[in-house]
Amino acid sequence: MSTATAVPIDDVCAAAERISDVAIRTPLLRLNVDDAPAEIYLKLENLQPSGAFKLRGAANAVRIADPVDLEQGVWTASSGNMALSVAWIARRFGLACTAVVSDNSPEAKLSVIESLGASIIKVPWEEILQICRVHGRDGMQGLFLHPFSDSAVMAGNATVGLEIVEDLPDVDTVLVPYGGGGFAASVASAVKALRPQTKVLAAEVESGAALAGAIAAGGPVEVEQPPSFVSGIGSPMVFEHMWPLVSELLDGSVVSSIEETATAVKLVAERAHTIAEGAGASSVAGALSGKAGGGKIACVVSGGNIDLSKLAKILRGQVP
Repeated sequence: MSTATAVPIDDVCAAAERISDVAIRTPLLRLNVDDAPAEIYLKLENLQPSGAFKLRGAANAVRIADPVDLEQGVWTASSGNMALSVAWIARRFGLACTAVVSDNSPEAKLSVIESLGASIIKVPWEEILQICRVHGRDGMQGLFLHPFSDSAVMAGNATVGLEIVEDLPDVDTVLVPYGGGGFAASVASAVKALRPQTKVLAAEVESGAALAGAIAAGGPVEVEQPPSFVSGIGSPMVFEHMWPLVSELLDGSVVSSIEETATAVKLVAERAHTIAEGAGASSVAGALSGKAGGGKIACVVSGGNIDLSKLAKILRGQVP
């Protein structure tokens, strides 16, 4: 099992050039909210072709890979967005693709994965976690693209941090949705290399706030992860091989309630005229709470793949 390490800034810059014709450079827009505790900016990764930042990492990993390793295609394990992004990249480069997904993944994500021509294998969420721990699954063919703990994937995803600092050089804080830890650590690697004084905080929700629990305990501990409309982030525990990295690079965690996250989804739709899924809005919820402090805060809106029925409820002021 590999151990995750910080991403060298040279690798991030190389990845940015490598994926420039695939992933778009997403805008960083000011969110105009009365009485906000800070200047809040939105890094709109929901505008990627796959609807999520994970397209960056998947593209970089495929571009770096030995063609021999791609002869049997690619596969990944994901609650949705990595599977969707890998499927998008596979179609772009003419590769076979298999997506091992959680059996409670949102239908909005699954339908797009299928439309992209990928094969879907549904498994319990616990098996997704196990695949991520051991970096594999018996019987699978093709190159495994780990959803967060892979050097090529992390370098591609770190380009989000590179763009934030380039577009907002005096950014005080960056809030990054926290799932497996690789994305937050990737963004922090780039941000800290370019602007060491900037804080990088994990954005979590109360259902599966594994990093907050680990920080409080001084190491990974089991936390509760009840079901919620927020998918793509949250875990019952920080992965052991990620803990040294995230504890070094991240400056803390901001935990929001499910209700605060739903409110953030609605606010982003109303004020920024864009759709954020629950995970994507967790950073905005954290910034609006004031727990991330003041100054200029960049919130990574990590994705926008949300079931329309859930979005409709949120826009009516309900929590799905």
